[in-house]
Amino acid sequence: MRGTLKGSTIVTGGAGFLGSFLCERLLERGEDVVCIDNFFTGRKENIRQLMDNPRFEVLRHDVTVPLQIEADAIYNLACPASPMHYQFDPVQTTKTSVLGAINMLDLARRTKARILQASTSEVYGDPKQSPQAESYWGHVNPIGPRACYDEGKRCAETLIFDYRQQYGLSTKVARIFNTYGPRMRPDDGRVISNFIIQALRNQPITIYGDGEQTRSFCYVDDLIDGLIRLMDAPEETCGPINLGNPVEFTIRELADLVIAQTGSRSVIEQHPIPVDDPRQRRPDITKARQSLDWEPEIQLKQGLEKTISYFEQLLRDNDQLTLHLP
Repeated sequence: MRGTLKGSTIVTGGAGFLGSFLCERLLERGEDVVCIDNFFTGRKENIRQLMDNPRFEVLRHDVTVPLQIEADAIYNLACPASPMHYQFDPVQTTKTSVLGAINMLDLARRTKARILQASTSEVYGDPKQSPQAESYWGHVNPIGPRACYDEGKRCAETLIFDYRQQYGLSTKVARIFNTYGPRMRPDDGRVISNFIIQALRNQPITIYGDGEQTRSFCYVDDLIDGLIRLMDAPEETCGPINLGNPVEFTIRELADLVIAQTGSRSVIEQHPIPVDDPRQRRPDITKARQSLDWEPEIQLKQGLEKTISYFEQLLRDNDQLTLHLP
């Protein structure tokens, strides 16, 4: 760290996939940014291009430990987001969501900072209604293999609203749906990165179940725009607000699209579906449209082109990359 940190915008998980893009965008807006990351899934490569910016600071720190720092705003993005990573150490995942939220909320309370909690569509579990509106309470298995992430994020939301009510904090909650783009980790086991790397290598595309389960994919630039709009919104716009692309695709449709856009010779292989894997995922973004004047602009084909180009370069630079599948 290079100086006294005062009046900064903090981004926890700032060296991660989403966090690094958020740091970049905030710097472009002229903000002083402090990136907090323990580098479990975050990578220095994601923020290397920011290191010479005098308004950018990096602090290696785990949010499960209290932090003494000054801040005007806090984006709490810290937590592994892919099943492979959050199931690696489920106890630590729950601590990151719950203790991390408590520590960041206590920091916000002390400094009177605004705080935005990055929640997730996983709070809806395997939903029984579609599209999922913010009023839906979800269908979550509290003792399943995904619970460390699902329930951790649900508890973080509870804390956000309790601190708001009890202490008068300025709080926001964004429920993020499947986001993709450059800087995704190639080994995180998420469907788009797996499919692209398998296709580029002409390996079989791994589909779990019949491939008819659906997801809605939001390109990273759109998602970051939504987060910033929510933070900038009037005090009464506190969420939770869904941020995602409401256009729904089956996993098989995604596989076919990736094969076509990469010109791959890959064939599709079916494997047993993981436990508690959601059958359907599609956001109702009515609130985001009305409260934030926000909706995604980048459609899947366009976003895939940019993401495929990123992974093509990654494979050229490192032909030893491996995939980790459920």
